[in-house]
Amino acid sequence: MTQYHFQRHRRLRQNAGMRAMVKETYLHKEDLIYPIFVAEGQNIKNEVTSMPGVFQLSLDNLGAELDEVVRLGIPAVILFGLPAEKDAVGTGAYHNHGIIQQATRFSKERHPELIVIADTCLCEYTDHGHCGVVEGDQILNDPSLNLLAQTAISQAQAGADIIAPSNMMDGFVAAIRAGLDEAGFAHIPIMSYAVKYASGYYGPFREAADGAPKFGNRKTYQMDPSNRLEAIREASSDVEEGADFLIVKPALAYMDIIRDVKNNFVLPVVAYNVSGEYAMVKAAAINGWIDERAVVMETLLGMKRAGADLIITYHAKDVAQWLEEK
Repeated sequence: MTQYHFQRHRRLRQNAGMRAMVKETYLHKEDLIYPIFVAEGQNIKNEVTSMPGVFQLSLDNLGAELDEVVRLGIPAVILFGLPAEKDAVGTGAYHNHGIIQQATRFSKERHPELIVIADTCLCEYTDHGHCGVVEGDQILNDPSLNLLAQTAISQAQAGADIIAPSNMMDGFVAAIRAGLDEAGFAHIPIMSYAVKYASGYYGPFREAADGAPKFGNRKTYQMDPSNRLEAIREASSDVEEGADFLIVKPALAYMDIIRDVKNNFVLPVVAYNVSGEYAMVKAAAINGWIDERAVVMETLLGMKRAGADLIITYHAKDVAQWLEEK
């Protein structure tokens, strides 16, 4: 073999200690954001059929969930609401006694140190299921902005630490930033769903949040999965309008987009490990086809390696437990 000249890369892989010394990417509890679905009503704890281990919870069952999140060391939750009633303009999204507002106040009273992120959208509160004001078969952009700003203000008034608008209307960050500032909430950051694709991976979420559109689809305001450069345009607009974090959603099929956003902007990048990604892993694990822990940890490490600073994931509680065991 002396006639060959090659690199011996295996020298740095020969044992666990050596591999740990040269490890490049780490996943920490501080990277995790756990989504919670909060429903109006009492004694509600409904497991989402397509998302084993994920529940719709009423306020009387929310406390135990928050306690577990805090015990596991997960620093933040993002709240999604299921209102008892819906209407054409999503009144429940911006009502002072809306379910997100109630859940936010409850969360901050029970665990003041837990970061509460409020999902800021209309789709879960409208009877048509779209993320804005509808006229005929059109989703109107500018009239929707006023309602989104009202929603953000009411969430901030309830105690939300971060506002996370997910609607993909043009100018939504500008409208929300202006509304928050004028209402005395200039200190509240915006975690913008800057890059959100019209994805097939959202199916289980629509069951969990009861937010599927009643007609058409969301392709006129969510992005075409074929497009890469458009993601930079979308993120650039949100940065100019005052975003503090940039979300890429989904994550698994969009690792290139996460890296592009990371390379082009200096704001924290958030990967949303969405419901369909979670459901596929759970289904395969239940059937014994994969090692769930190994696949989840590898997937989330991939998102970190791609450039994500934070990860919104339904796996967060399991991951936090696995990190403790390690």
